[in-house]
Amino acid sequence: MTLPVLYSLRNCPYAMRARLAIYASGQQVHIRDLVLSNKPAELLAASPKATVPVLVIKANTVSEQCQVIDESLAIMLWAFSQTDPNDYLHNQSTTALSEMLALITQFDTEFKGLLEQYRCSKRYHEPTLTQDRQACEQYLTELESRLSQHQFLMSNKPSLLDLALVPFIRQFARVERQWYLQAPYPKLRQWLNHYLQSKMFTKVMAKYPLWIELKQDHLFGSTH
Repeated sequence: MTLPVLYSLRNCPYAMRARLAIYASGQQVHIRDLVLSNKPAELLAASPKATVPVLVIKANTVSEQCQVIDESLAIMLWAFSQTDPNDYLHNQSTTALSEMLALITQFDTEFKGLLEQYRCSKRYHEPTLTQDRQACEQYLTELESRLSQHQFLMSNKPSLLDLALVPFIRQFARVERQWYLQAPYPKLRQWLNHYLQSKMFTKVMAKYPLWIELKQDHLFGSTH
């Protein structure tokens, strides 16, 4: 069976969350690393959006069409719908998935914009830096509260929610590093460090040669 192809960008948080889910689910894909300034024609043909991540699931027969998934959350859900050996979807709960999806949507639609403003304020030395950071903090407070109740964001085991938010909290933590290290979010720091120091994150952040240069696919994913 032909493996799916994942178009990815190493430091893009959306591509990062897709890779995290593919690895955690035990799926394998052929990864094609790229830079957005030089997009391969194959990516543009697969998805007119021309952004990463894009997962192309090749047809098994001539009569079938390729399936293209070009939203990071949809790729995560696809991966765990194939295999979920560690129950990242919390299938024993009837409400967990909807709760996770609601919070992920909130972060994608609200927190992400505030985070970008905060990052810009730091980069361009805007006088609104503190104000922009505080706008983000209301969301961090919610996560800190959750982590005060259990080890991960949903329970004492990792979930889809954890993997979806890690790349964005990582971005936040890097804006004002010294402030972050002393901020009143000890549980959040512990949670983030757990992921950043994990074998999974090391594998997910591995650097591959740009696909457009050699047109050579590389195997990505877990074998567990």
